[in-house]
Amino acid sequence: MHKRVTFRHGLLPYLLVAPQIIITLVFFIWPASQALYQSVLRQDPFGLRTTFVGLQNFQRLFADPSYLSSLQVTVVFSISVAALSMGAALLLAVMADRVIKGAGAYRTLIIWPYAVAPAVAGVLWLFMFTPSVGIISYFLLHEFGVRFNHRVDGTQAMGLVIFAAAWKQVSYNFLFFLAGLQSIPKSLIEAAAIDGAGPSRRFWTIIFPLLSPTTFFLLVINVVFAFFETFGIIHAVTNGGPGSPGATNILVYKVYNDGFIGLNLGSSAAQSVILMSIVIVLTVVQFKFIERRVHY
Repeated sequence: MHKRVTFRHGLLPYLLVAPQIIITLVFFIWPASQALYQSVLRQDPFGLRTTFVGLQNFQRLFADPSYLSSLQVTVVFSISVAALSMGAALLLAVMADRVIKGAGAYRTLIIWPYAVAPAVAGVLWLFMFTPSVGIISYFLLHEFGVRFNHRVDGTQAMGLVIFAAAWKQVSYNFLFFLAGLQSIPKSLIEAAAIDGAGPSRRFWTIIFPLLSPTTFFLLVINVVFAFFETFGIIHAVTNGGPGSPGATNILVYKVYNDGFIGLNLGSSAAQSVILMSIVIVLTVVQFKFIERRVHY
């Protein structure tokens, strides 16, 4: 039975939701509508002349090898960040769930990186891997003979930004996985242990299936994070390079390069529309299809 909330004054419900509606209009609807409008225009760099070109900006994008390369780089980057950050977070959450003594300090230390801004996280990893003064690059060279230089090696540059982005996101994933683990009834695990199931079998047949809703939710959140919130890391560590097209030039960084550096506003707006469409598709897939196939 649902209890229906009533308001004495008919205007009060609208006043309560007004701040959220205003924020959505100002920070999402208005910029999104501007991006849609500019994606069908071609402007000179100073904005003095505008020509309606229809879908030509989109057609040029998908015929541009640098854009297709950036799309491929983004897919590799997003999958790698999501897999690494979620795998590490799940391992740490399982370990934290078993810790009894000093559990609070252990969990606090893992959560700390979440308070670090993406650009700062990128700078931290940049210092550790800088070829001239980085402690890890020094260790790799003198212990394994590996010369690390992300400024000239595209594979190493990609690895560095993947590790930096995954490290930043591990804390967020850890919180959700730990909450999910602690919500699983201990009686199920104890019953499986009594029946002779080992720790590995208990995890893969009982614990992990019960964590599937959390896993699918985090998968979408991590992909969105890799697509949109890693601009600061890329900008601080590699500037989209090395090479041309850039080995780490993901889509959101290409939007910045084309729009703010190259002043190609029509192409940048079209890329923004494509990115927005990807997020909408991911959200629809999560809420309309994936969650219906996940069994608690």
